[in-house]
Amino acid sequence: MQTMIGVIGGSGVYRIEGLEGASWVKVKTPWGKPSDEILVGRLMGTPMAFLPRHGRGHVHSPSSIPYRANIDALKRLGCTDVIAVSAVGSLREDFGPGDFVLVEQFIDRTFAREKSFFGAGCVAHVSLAHPTCPRLGSALALAATAAGKTIHQGATYLAMEGPQFSTLAESRLYRQWGADVIGMTGMPEAKLAREAELCYASLAMVTDYDCWHPDHDAVDVATVIATLTANADAARATVAELPRALQGPRMPCPQGCDRALGHALMTAPDQRDPELLARLDAVAGRVL
Repeated sequence: MQTMIGVIGGSGVYRIEGLEGASWVKVKTPWGKPSDEILVGRLMGTPMAFLPRHGRGHVHSPSSIPYRANIDALKRLGCTDVIAVSAVGSLREDFGPGDFVLVEQFIDRTFAREKSFFGAGCVAHVSLAHPTCPRLGSALALAATAAGKTIHQGATYLAMEGPQFSTLAESRLYRQWGADVIGMTGMPEAKLAREAELCYASLAMVTDYDCWHPDHDAVDVATVIATLTANADAARATVAELPRALQGPRMPCPQGCDRALGHALMTAPDQRDPELLARLDAVAGRVL
C-alpha cells in the first residue's frame, strides 16, 4: 500500500502550498458532508489530501464540525496517515505561545458530539490506550524540526466542548489533572481515526496560557488570531517536510493502528444491521 497523507488543518491553517496537480474535490460520505471540499495533489511525489477542519472562512464551530464525515472522506480518498493541526491553550509554564506540541494522550471532556461510527446493529470497541501513532508522531517531530520549530513531545491534550473558553476554576482543575494543553477539536477526531484504522498524529500550536497564568491576560480571540497568524507559515513548512520524513517503503503500523478493528467487532454477523454496514464500507471495509 502506498502512503497517502491526510492533513486536517485547524484554526489559522486553511490551505497548504506546493501541491502538484492540486484540485479541490467534493467527497460524498454516508455521514453527511465533510467540513469542506478536500484539496488533493502530490507533494514530493507523495499523494496528499488537505481538509480545513472548520471549512474555508471558519464556518464550523468545534461542536458542529462533521467529524465522522471528515474522517470517512479521508479514508475514502485512500489516506493512510492523518496529521491533525490545531490551536491550543497552554496549561504549562514551559509551553509558551508560539510553541509547537506533539500530542500523545487525550482527556475527552466533550459531550455534544457523535463519537463513533459504530452503534446499535454493529457494536465495536477499539483500544484507545495509545490514541496517537508513535511512528507518525516521530515523523511529524522530524518535520517540525526540519522546518525550524522547537517541538515539545509527549503531551496530554484536554478536549473541552466549547465554544466558550475555560473558567478559571476549570483551567486550574485541568492543570491538577496533569493536562498540558487544552483545545476543542482533538476529540472525537482521534477516536474516529482509530476506528477507521488510520494512523493519527496531532500537532498542537500554542496560542495562549488559557486563563490560569497570573502574569498573562485571560485568553481572547484577538490574541489567538495574532499568534495563529505567526504560526501558520511554520505549520505549512512542517507539512511540506512530511513526505521526506515518511519516505521509504510503507510497512504495517508497529502499534497496529491499521489493524485496530481486527478484534473489535462484537455483534454476531447474522445480527448486524445491513443499513449500518453499508455506511461502514470505507472505514471498516477491511473487516466487513
